[in-house]
Amino acid sequence: MTEALRADCGRCFGLCCVALPFTASADFAVDKKAGTPCPNLGGDHRCGIHAQLRQEGFTGCTVYDCFGAGQQVSQVVFGGRDWRTGPPERARQMFDVFPVVRQLHELLRYLTEALALAPARPLHAELRALLTETEGLTGRPPEELLALDVAAHRQRVNVLLLRASELARAGDRGRRKNRRGADLMGARLKGADLRGADLRGAYLIAADLTGADLRGADLIGADLRDTDLTDADLTGAVFLTQPQLEAARGSAGTRLPASVTRPAHWTARLG
Repeated sequence: MTEALRADCGRCFGLCCVALPFTASADFAVDKKAGTPCPNLGGDHRCGIHAQLRQEGFTGCTVYDCFGAGQQVSQVVFGGRDWRTGPPERARQMFDVFPVVRQLHELLRYLTEALALAPARPLHAELRALLTETEGLTGRPPEELLALDVAAHRQRVNVLLLRASELARAGDRGRRKNRRGADLMGARLKGADLRGADLRGAYLIAADLTGADLRGADLIGADLRDTDLTDADLTGAVFLTQPQLEAARGSAGTRLPASVTRPAHWTARLG
C-alpha cells in the first residue's frame, strides 16, 4: 500500500473524531453526533486517550481506518485550512466531504492490491485506468465531491475487483466455496477448508475459525468482529484490510498476508 493510503493523523485535523457519529455501545463509551468533536479530542487534534482506547471503552476507534482520507481532505481538498478557525459553513462542508473521500480511498486501497495480483495481469490496464480516475476524484473541489455518485463509482470498481479476485483464486486447489454475503455469525468453522472461498460481505461475527485454512480467500467487506482467527492461515487472502483484523481475535500462530500486520492486542489478549 502506498503511503498516501496510510492514515497520517499528524497531517489531519482530527476529522474522524468530529465528522462521524457514534452510539454508546460495546464499541463506544458515549454517544456523539456527527459534526460534534469527540470529548477525547484535544485542541491539537490529537486523541487524549489514544494509548488506552480499548481500556476506556472506545474499541470502535481502534478498528477504524480512513485509508489516508483524513490528510487528503485536510491538506489537499481544503488546502490546509483548519475547520476550527474558519466559518461554520466550511467546517460542515469538510465533515460532509470526509466520508466521501474515505470511500474513494478505500477503493484505491483495493485497486492497488488488485494491481499486485499476478494472475489478474490481463486486467491490469483497466485497473490502472480506474485507479488513476479514482485518484483524480479525491482532489476535486468540495462541491464536486459532494455531488459525486459514489455508489455508482463503487459499483464500477467492484465489478473489476470481482473479476480480479476470480482470476487470483482460479488456480486454488481448494473447493472454492461460495459464501458471498452468507450469515455465518457464530458459525463453528474450526479447521474448515476455505481455500479460495468467496467470503465477500460474509457475516463472520464471533465465528470460530480456529485453525481454518483461508489461503487465497476473498474477504472484501467480510465482517470479522470478534471472529476467532487463532492459528488460522490467511496467506494470500485477497482484499483483507487492517481494520478487519483489528476487529478480530488471533494469535502468534495466525498466518497473514504481507499487506497487513499482526494487531498488537492479539498478543495482549491471548498471551
